[in-house]
Amino acid sequence: MTNLVPLVLAGGSGTRLWPLSRELFPKQFHALFGGETLLQGALGRSRLVSPQAPLLVCNEEHRFLVAEQCRAAGVEPGAILLEPQGRNTAPAIALAAHSALANNPDALLLVLPSDHVVRDEHAFQMAVVEAAKAAEVGRLVTFGLYPSHAETGYGYIEVADRSTGVQPVSSFVEKPSAEKAEAFLASGRYLWNSGMFVLHARTYLEELARLRPDIAAVVAKAHADGRDDMDFFRPGKAFLDCPADSIDYAVMEGSDKVLVVPADFGWNDVGSWAAVWAESGRDAAGNHLQGDVIAQDTRNTYVLAQERLVTTLGVDDLVVVETPDAVLVAAREQVQDIKGLVNAMKAQGRSELTLHREVFRPWGSYETVDEGERYQVKRICVKPGASLSLQKHHHRSEHWIVVRGTAEVVRGDDTFLLSENQSTYISVGEVHRLSNPGKLELELIEVQVGPYLGEDDIVRFEDIYGRGKS
Repeated sequence: MTNLVPLVLAGGSGTRLWPLSRELFPKQFHALFGGETLLQGALGRSRLVSPQAPLLVCNEEHRFLVAEQCRAAGVEPGAILLEPQGRNTAPAIALAAHSALANNPDALLLVLPSDHVVRDEHAFQMAVVEAAKAAEVGRLVTFGLYPSHAETGYGYIEVADRSTGVQPVSSFVEKPSAEKAEAFLASGRYLWNSGMFVLHARTYLEELARLRPDIAAVVAKAHADGRDDMDFFRPGKAFLDCPADSIDYAVMEGSDKVLVVPADFGWNDVGSWAAVWAESGRDAAGNHLQGDVIAQDTRNTYVLAQERLVTTLGVDDLVVVETPDAVLVAAREQVQDIKGLVNAMKAQGRSELTLHREVFRPWGSYETVDEGERYQVKRICVKPGASLSLQKHHHRSEHWIVVRGTAEVVRGDDTFLLSENQSTYISVGEVHRLSNPGKLELELIEVQVGPYLGEDDIVRFEDIYGRGKS
C-alpha cells in the first residue's frame, strides 16, 4: 500500500481523564498501559500498514511534545502540521490532505486518532487492507466496530447487515441513551463509530468543497500560505478563520461516497476512567492498583497514586486518581460526566486544569517545589545538549544551585561552568542563558524572588526552538 499515508490526529485535550490529562499535557502523551504512550501506539500501528512517513496534526502548544515522542519512538514524520487553534477533525484532515497530495496525487489517508487502543494488530491490518482497496477507487471508508455491550459514550453506524464486508452506511447516530443503546445492540444492525478512516485524499477535498465550501476554501488558502518552521509546518493565518466541525458532520453524513468496514480489532477510545479501568490489568477483586496503594475490602476500583500513599477501605466501583497537585474520587459509572468538574474549574480559573506541577519544555522540564509571597522554588532538568533561551526578566531575580551535572551559564558578558553544589545569582533585568554541555541530565534548583513570578515575564533574545517572548 505505497499510496497509503498515515495521518495521526494528536490535537485532543482529553479532559475526561483529568487530573492526569491536562490541557498542556493531554492523555495522548501519557503511557496509560505500559511503556509507550497512546501517541506512540498510534505511530506503531501506522508502521504495520504503510512504509510511508506519517503526517501528524497537533496543537501549536503541543508541538515539542509530539516531536519528542516521535523521536523517542524512532519515527521520522513526513510533516508535523500545527493548528494555531483547534478547529476539529474536518479542517485538520483537510490540511493533511493538501500536504499528502503535494507529494502524491494518488494519496490515501489512514486517519488514526492518537488516543485509542487497538489490541488485535493483525485484525487491524486486515481491516485497513480491505478499506484501502475501496478507498483507491475514490471512496471514503470508515471503520465500524462490533459492539460488545450497550455503550452510551460512543456514536453508532447503522448498516443493512453487519455480518458482511465493506458496505454502504445506512445512517450515523449520535451517542444514544441507555435504552436506545440496548435496542441498537439487540437489533444486530449497529456498529460503534471508531473515528478512524481510510480516505482518498482528493475525493475528501472534493466532497468537503461540495458539502462545506466555507471550510474547504479557508483550509486551501491556509495551506497555500503556510511555511515550514524547523520540524513543523505552520498554516497561514486564514486557518484561524476556519469554522470548526467534525469530519462526521461536515462530510461523512452528507456524502454518497461513504463505506464502512465492520471489524473487531480490540478497539477502545480510552474516553473515560472507566475505559482505562476496563483496559487495565485487574486483580481477583477487579481492582487495578498502581503506585503506593493499600486497598482493603475494595472491589472493581481503579486507583492511581503518583506521589503519596493512597488507601481505600470498604469501597466498590470507584476511580481514585492522585497526582502531585490534585485528587479525583469518582463513582466509576459517573466518570463520563467529568466535564462538569472541568467546567467548574474553568469558571474558577484553576491552573490544575491546564498544567501539572511538572511542566515540559523542548529543553527538558521544570517542577514547582514551593511557592509563597514574592518567592518560588523550582526543580529544573535540562536534557544533554539542550539550552534555554537567551533571556531576561523585568520583575524577578534568580539563584541557581546545581544538584547534578554541569551547567554552562551566560550571565551578562560572562560565560562560565558550574558543577555539582556550585551556584550563581542572576539579578533583575540581567541577560542570561542556561545550557547543558554534558552527556548527562543537568538538574538544578532555582529560587526566584520578586513582586511578579509569572511565566510570561520572559523577554527572549535568542532561542534555538523558535519561540517568541513567552
